[in-house]
Amino acid sequence: MSARPFPEPIDTLRRILDLIGRAGLDRGDVLRVEGEGGLAFASGLAVAEVEALLRGDRRSTHTGRGDQVVERIRFLHRTRLKAAEDSGRRTYPLAEIAASTGTSAQRLDRVLRAGRAPNLDHEAEIAGFFGEGIEFLTDPPAKALHRVLQQIHTDLPVRLLDSGTAGVPAPAPGCDMDTVACQAARALADVPEDTAQPLVPLIESVVGLPR
Repeated sequence: MSARPFPEPIDTLRRILDLIGRAGLDRGDVLRVEGEGGLAFASGLAVAEVEALLRGDRRSTHTGRGDQVVERIRFLHRTRLKAAEDSGRRTYPLAEIAASTGTSAQRLDRVLRAGRAPNLDHEAEIAGFFGEGIEFLTDPPAKALHRVLQQIHTDLPVRLLDSGTAGVPAPAPGCDMDTVACQAARALADVPEDTAQPLVPLIESVVGLPR
């Protein structure tokens, strides 16, 4: 059975850009590539690879599954840092990771230094230690970036609704953000602008209702 197809990152990017344009937001604020919380950080990809995929370039340095898993584990260890007593941040000690993931510090050292991929169960445990699902380690580059962009696309309408951007006011005090208004805002993400605009007053009235 062939893998289920997923949209190209550039297609998801276009939908996000449409929302950004409607709201008058800055692309750099929503689609920052570099730094903590940026697209590279969230996907586990190199900055250059993210930028290529955003241009629609599917050419990749993607290697075999084992090598990719090892590189993404190294990425997590390098970028997901632990608060230190001096108010700085440090990489997690291998012994601490091992104690939480059912492996040993020696095996983790072989992963990081020698590039020996762990078994599937340990992959999932290691990803989970850093707050990620196993797909963070296993998704090929285009799928990894699409996953991150799709989350942005899903969250952006609610972010706009919550902030009152683009003509939709902030919800009344006590508004539960799982209400129908929130769902409507998400649904508008995929609606053409000329169709969406007449619906905005309806969302406004729902959001403004007393709770």
